[in-house]
Amino acid sequence: MPKLPRAILFDLDDTILSAYGRPELAWREVVREFQRELLPFPTDEAALAINDYARVFWSDDTQHKHWRLNLVAARRAIVAGGLRNLSDGDEPDPSLVVRLADRFSSFREEQMAFFPGACETIDRLKELGVLLALVTNGAAETQRAKVVRFDLAPRFHHIQIEGEHGFGKPEERAYLHAMETLGVGPADTWMVGDNLEWEVAAPQRLGIYSIWHDAHGEGLPEGSPIKPDRIIRSLTELLD
Repeated sequence: MPKLPRAILFDLDDTILSAYGRPELAWREVVREFQRELLPFPTDEAALAINDYARVFWSDDTQHKHWRLNLVAARRAIVAGGLRNLSDGDEPDPSLVVRLADRFSSFREEQMAFFPGACETIDRLKELGVLLALVTNGAAETQRAKVVRFDLAPRFHHIQIEGEHGFGKPEERAYLHAMETLGVGPADTWMVGDNLEWEVAAPQRLGIYSIWHDAHGEGLPEGSPIKPDRIIRSLTELLD
């Protein structure tokens, strides 16, 4: 493993913050709160239908950027689609769709927290003189609120939010702009994140050493053509 670089670009959600991982568990918890309104469908069946629809919904790369900048609307569309599939095409109650989807959003906010050791690792890297940039996709208001809530601004030399800059990962300029701001090149930079395309494949094409944060220990998907330069289970491993 190489020594610490001059700069590290960090993803935010599910890299520094435990935010959106394991959605199937979150949907199950939220759907349970609405189980009476969802009768005659069992809770697990309804949660599975919504989660399955969400997986297909987010796999559409052509729409992904639009929807990730408006998560509230995206989750309402997901709940409506999942319940529609569950009832063989019948339109769900619009009020139930809004309340269930919005409860999922608030539940995610309530559960959001630093991964163990993440905050301390970032602070230690900065103490060691590593230049740090936070490069996150998502809406300006949503992501900036996380930066404020978790006091991230003082920990980074550069904060780059897709909704504020008008571009995001996996666009090349997302990485190039961050490196230019820090005054470094690809050979001096690591990228750390949980998304294999955004934080591994795309930066690797620019010559950036790319580290995949596999927080849940799921391992690479079978047959994955993307090969991280390094895989970690915790950000604390960056200091090993």
